[in-house]
Amino acid sequence: AQVEESGGGNVQPGGSLKLACVASDFLTRNYHMQWYRQAPGKQREMIATISQLGGNIFYSDSVKGRFTILRDDFRNAAYLEMTDLRPEDTATYFCHATPAFQGLDYWGKGTLVSVSP
Repeated sequence: AQVEESGGGNVQPGGSLKLACVASDFLTRNYHMQWYRQAPGKQREMIATISQLGGNIFYSDSVKGRFTILRDDFRNAAYLEMTDLRPEDTATYFCHATPAFQGLDYWGKGTLVSVSP
């Protein structure tokens, strides 16, 4: 079982990207889903989380109002819509699935987002 991120790339300041996290061999409907990011030389930080049923959503102050976390359990996936990207958003973005009841958690290998003129 695993999660795999996609959708990263190079974008200019003010631009937008949509990241996807697709799960294999487990059902996202039984999991809380989070997005983390890690910039070069910095610790990994959680930036967005959505609960198992989608009723609870949290954003870090650094992305609030610009990023939106979504889940689509029919497609066994979660997404991160990013708008008004800034150079300080440059990082590797990771998807993390944590079980709502019991079981293993899963980390993806990350997708790189680079924001520069």
